[in-house]
Amino acid sequence: TGASGMNAQQVKLDAISNNLANLDTTGYKRDVTIHKAFAELLLHRMNDDGVAPNFFGSSDKAPIIGTLGTGVETNELFTEMEQGSLKQTDSDFDLALEGEGFFCVETPDGERYTRNGNFVLGKEGYLETKDGFRVLGENGPIRVKENNFQIDKFGNVWVNADYQDDPFRLVSKAENEWNGLTKLDTLRVVDFKKTRFLAKQGDSLYRSTEESGEARLMQAGDGKRPGVLQGFVEASNVNPILEMVNMIDVNRAYEANQKTIQAEDAMLGKLINEVSKV
Repeated sequence: TGASGMNAQQVKLDAISNNLANLDTTGYKRDVTIHKAFAELLLHRMNDDGVAPNFFGSSDKAPIIGTLGTGVETNELFTEMEQGSLKQTDSDFDLALEGEGFFCVETPDGERYTRNGNFVLGKEGYLETKDGFRVLGENGPIRVKENNFQIDKFGNVWVNADYQDDPFRLVSKAENEWNGLTKLDTLRVVDFKKTRFLAKQGDSLYRSTEESGEARLMQAGDGKRPGVLQGFVEASNVNPILEMVNMIDVNRAYEANQKTIQAEDAMLGKLINEVSKV
C-alpha cells in the first residue's frame, strides 16, 4: 500500500510541477489529478472457522475483524478550464476569449484548438501562433496587414480594403483612414460536448478525443459564443500559492508512505531473523 501511495503522489507532484512551470504561459490551464482507492480486503481470524453449532445445524459467526486498505492509484488527470485573468497588451495581434470556447489553428496534423491568443503576423501576412500555425476564420486562414485590421467582440475581422491588397502600401495607425471598411472574415471559435476530455498536445494546443466529441462551431448571436477582446491576452489559471500548498501536502504524504515501507521492511527483517533461529 505504501508503494502505490508513493506512485500516486509522484504523479500528482509531476502535475503540480508542470502547473508551476507554466505559471506565465498565456492561456495555460492547470492539470488536476484524482486518486481512487483499490478494493479493500476483509480480515478474518485465522484459527476460527466461523461455524457455530446450533439446534438447527450451524451458522456463520462471521469472524471478521476489520478491513485492510490495499493502497491508491491515479484515477484521472484532467485539465481545469476555469477562465484566467485578462491582461492588456495593446498589440493588435493579441486576442483573448472572454468565456468558454477555443480559437482554431491549422497544423500539419489537422485542426487544433487553443486559448493562447498571443498571435503574430507571419511572413506571408497570415495571422499565426508563435509556432507558425495559421489562425483560422470561418472561411480559412486570415490574411491581414499590420495596422490595417480590427477585430470586434463578435470575432469579425475588419480591414481597410483600400490598402489591403497593395503590398507596397505600408500603413501606420496615423495614416489609417478606414475609407474602405470591409468585413474580411469571422474568427472560427468552437466548443465541445465534454471539454474536460480534450487532450493537451503541447505548444498550448489541444486536440479533440472520442470522449470530448468533435469541435462545434459557435455562432454569433447564439448566446454562448465568447466575446473576443483585441489587445488582450488570457493569463494562466494557475494559483501559485495553492500549487505550493499542494506540493507541501504531496511531500508529506510521500514521506509518510516511505516511512510505512521502512517500518514494514524492519518488521519483516525481524521476523526472518526469529524464524532462522528456530
